[in-house]
Amino acid sequence: MPVEIRQLTANDIKLMLALSRCFGEVFNDMSSYTEKRPSADYLKQLLSGESFIALVALDGEAVIGGLAAYELKKFEQARSEIYIYDLAVLSAHRRKGIATALIENLKRIAADRGAYVIFVQADTGVEDAPAIALYHKLGQREEVLHFDISVAPDDEVS
Repeated sequence: MPVEIRQLTANDIKLMLALSRCFGEVFNDMSSYTEKRPSADYLKQLLSGESFIALVALDGEAVIGGLAAYELKKFEQARSEIYIYDLAVLSAHRRKGIATALIENLKRIAADRGAYVIFVQADTGVEDAPAIALYHKLGQREEVLHFDISVAPDDEVS
């Protein structure tokens, strides 16, 4: 059975939760993706909004991969950028073109929305080499610095 790529809608809460579990498993960070899940109402609002895009790769009814992306509307021109926030495929399903298929589907969505580029950040650890190879195959590398700026008061930063 071929893998199906589906864009999630407000009616796909169970698939969104399964995608979160998939991210947790692939990134070895189940607590971040499953312990403080938002409510169904929150997810419904997120999935029905204009700025969030969630795609899943389905093998039958099982979520085996997916991506979460955000559309960032620009101010300097009437266009937008799409930022891939998370992209993952379960290890048993890698090297089958699923991540590429997810990005190709995102490219169609981005074009329909008038976006001019999709961008993604990649960590540089040894375990991230396959992701870097994929992004290199599909895009052009930019040399950038990434900074996290905390919004919590200094005494609350953990």
